[in-house]
Amino acid sequence: MHPALPQLIDQVRAAAAARAPLRLRGGGTKDFHGPGALQGLRGTVLDTRALAGIVSYEPSELVVTAWAGTPLAQLEAALAERRQCLPFEPPHFATPDAGAGATVGGMVAAGLSGPARVSVGAVRDYVLGLHLVNGRGEALCFGGQVMKNVAGYDVSRLMVGAWGTLGLITQVSLKVLPVAPAEATLRFSYTQTAALQRVLDWARQPLPINASIWVPASNDNAGAGDSAAPQQWGWLYVRLRGAAAAVEEACRALGGERLATQDAATHWLACREQTLPWFAARAPMHALWRLSLPATAPLLALPATASAPLLEWHGALRWVQAPLADAAALVEAARTVGGNASIFRAPSAGGDCPQCLFGLQSAALQKIQARVRAAFDPLGIFNPGRMAAGA
Repeated sequence: MHPALPQLIDQVRAAAAARAPLRLRGGGTKDFHGPGALQGLRGTVLDTRALAGIVSYEPSELVVTAWAGTPLAQLEAALAERRQCLPFEPPHFATPDAGAGATVGGMVAAGLSGPARVSVGAVRDYVLGLHLVNGRGEALCFGGQVMKNVAGYDVSRLMVGAWGTLGLITQVSLKVLPVAPAEATLRFSYTQTAALQRVLDWARQPLPINASIWVPASNDNAGAGDSAAPQQWGWLYVRLRGAAAAVEEACRALGGERLATQDAATHWLACREQTLPWFAARAPMHALWRLSLPATAPLLALPATASAPLLEWHGALRWVQAPLADAAALVEAARTVGGNASIFRAPSAGGDCPQCLFGLQSAALQKIQARVRAAFDPLGIFNPGRMAAGA
């Protein structure tokens, strides 16, 4: 047992006895996210960063176990020494006031993946098991440390993306993978429509495409997503990873401009961390919206006040900058094609947004979610309001 764990369990039990809310927090690098950021995060901070350290690492087994407060950068550095990685590229969103930066527990709780998610899977696909403390202050263990673990319900993955509303994650076991032997990034100049068609066509072919992103050439054309507006041009970046022969053959087949290795690494890091100029140009009154859509969805008719979208994951993930007043229009546009829209970063001006839920509008799903939360946190002390306004 980690020496810091008993104190954290006591803090949870005391909060449960007093029915006092707790704000579970690691590095705090994702405090900007979701409805809670609009209304203010509530509760006494329960800091997990003392719960740090790598418990075990078996490179030959492709498995690592770490305490939840372990800095994500520390874990990635340990993996890099053995030419291994977290292939889903979790974003850090580090800020100067974030202390040790993103943590392993925060990575799992947020469930956010980077540019490679479309080809390698999401965070939940790499979680083998975890330990947590529930809302009663009970220490529980789910899953294991092997890849072919089929015992019991897959509760471990239920915690991925729950934003700490179901329990305090204390320890995580993860599957890791070797670093790809070869990599290359190609750049093309296309309209949004042409870029979407290209990546969909390429995705159907046996090409080692690992990630793609289309970035508007400029961010000064509001309403560029509107079907009545002129087509916006931009840059399509495609990253190839795999065997050296396969990557070189794909480069010859696809064409385009091949980026220098360091330039490509800088670009994809900025994409993962949302530090590209497109993100930096967001107006103070605009929120950053995340539209999760079927990859085959056409361009959406966006409100006139919205920016030209940035397209990731072969078009399945689309980022839009727009004021909170556009919430209903964005949600409806996404639902029309079978997707959903949610706020990712609140505007610096703040405000209220009833449509900022994570697309969970089904009454049946809401009941299931409520029952699951009641089972893990019956008193509702963990991260109230984090995922849904007023919750």
